[in-house]
Amino acid sequence: MSKRTVLTGITTTGSPHLGNYVGAIKPAIEASHNADVQSCYFLADYHALIKCREPEVVHQSTLEIAATWIALGLDTDKAIFYRQSDIPEITELTWLLTCTTAKGLMNRAHAYKAAVQENVKAGADPDYAVAMGLFSYPILMAADILMFNANQVPVGRDQVQHLEMARDIGQRFNHHFGEFFILPEAVVDDNVAVLPGRDGRKMSKSYNNTIPLWLPEKKLRKSIMKIVTNSLEPGEPKQTADSALFAIYSAFASPAQRSEMEQAYADGIGWGDAKQQCFELINNELETARATYEELIAQPAKIETSLLEGAERAREISRPFMQQLRNAVGIRPLG
Repeated sequence: MSKRTVLTGITTTGSPHLGNYVGAIKPAIEASHNADVQSCYFLADYHALIKCREPEVVHQSTLEIAATWIALGLDTDKAIFYRQSDIPEITELTWLLTCTTAKGLMNRAHAYKAAVQENVKAGADPDYAVAMGLFSYPILMAADILMFNANQVPVGRDQVQHLEMARDIGQRFNHHFGEFFILPEAVVDDNVAVLPGRDGRKMSKSYNNTIPLWLPEKKLRKSIMKIVTNSLEPGEPKQTADSALFAIYSAFASPAQRSEMEQAYADGIGWGDAKQQCFELINNELETARATYEELIAQPAKIETSLLEGAERAREISRPFMQQLRNAVGIRPLG
């Protein structure tokens, strides 16, 4: 591909929430409209198996996340949108890379080290309950990236190590077998919003403080009304700093709306009024997409068709490239 390739993976565990939308989905879809970029977006269902042992959760999450991206405006004619498990060349490449990846590199992976530290702290065997999926998933992640020779991979700061590992893994393969892989760059946007949850901490399923993205209108309002605020009365000036409500409002507001809300805080707006305005702002942005999402969820076969079409486009790249890699390592016809 002559265009610069940007690749993003979305793990299929759980339902999308407002934090996912503001922090990852919305900016990624906006970026996909860049004519100079070939965007690759994939549902990382093999990655989901590392942590999730509930088949129905993985299956339902795949449906919900695919429907979410399409409903929010991902142009699947321009971007390549596919399910990881539909590209068998990715798992084949994972094995080729595994055979040249140093175990010492995997020992240094943050997720593995954290699991070991927890076990040691508890007085257990260091590798207690550590599956090989957890230990070696940076290699699968490297295969996701290197298969499509992604130039850039947008990641959170906590994922930068995995991009560095992907570079190391690709470089080592290149050293042994030839220059096949472009070494990817991590793109960390410190301006991407990290949305607080209803309790003020980072919005996360692990904190049980999320506001699901596709709540019906009445339930969305109810959830926003539960955002924790202080006990200041209407008429008393309020601070925007450290206000989860203001942060959530700001993530959806225009600069003018944000300024107006800052002034309203200074003028002592009541929390109920501020929450109502926050609800109306978010609901207005999501209302049309919500209707599209509900239509898509009711037509899983339509989503399946879209994913299979995306997989075929992805395999137009992965099949011939995998043949080159097989030849390089000596797995080729004898004739």
